[in-house]
Amino acid sequence: MDTLATGLAFRDATDADVDALVALIESAYRGDSSRAGWTTEADLLEGQRTDPQGVLEVIKAPGSRLLAVERDGRIVACCQLEHRGAHAYFGMFAVSPAVQGAGLGKTVMAEAERLARETWGVTEMQMTVISQREDLIAWYERRGYRRTGRTQPFPYGDERFGVPRRADLRFEVLVKPLV
Repeated sequence: MDTLATGLAFRDATDADVDALVALIESAYRGDSSRAGWTTEADLLEGQRTDPQGVLEVIKAPGSRLLAVERDGRIVACCQLEHRGAHAYFGMFAVSPAVQGAGLGKTVMAEAERLARETWGVTEMQMTVISQREDLIAWYERRGYRRTGRTQPFPYGDERFGVPRRADLRFEVLVKPLV
């Protein structure tokens, strides 16, 4: 186990975590701070990635949990798990840019997959990734996810998800069997 993964605490997020989670998610995906890591979407989207209401909705939704990952009392990563019948949805995944590239993302994904399997008995994890994020899709493929060829439209006109910098954005559905 790499040294970054030691000392991690996994727990369900609470209302009190909302501001810290929004700051983490924004830092991983938007603006100049996101460029310190490799998961930035700053070249594709401007504006916000999420907001306090969106995070709170995930925390409160039935069949959903927002996993907060702490190290030394600070939230350094998070991900959403949502029960959708025979599969679980994996989303709102963020790792602090300051610690990206050291194996924390792999550790968080493995724990999320284990929790989905054990909590809900699901046999598959699904996620959506912006199709133009080839580097990120390749990272997920190295973790056992596969491209399905199915896409979903990007929510153009809904600035809660950002302001697109190009007109061809869409989400691609990735899946992984959980055995």
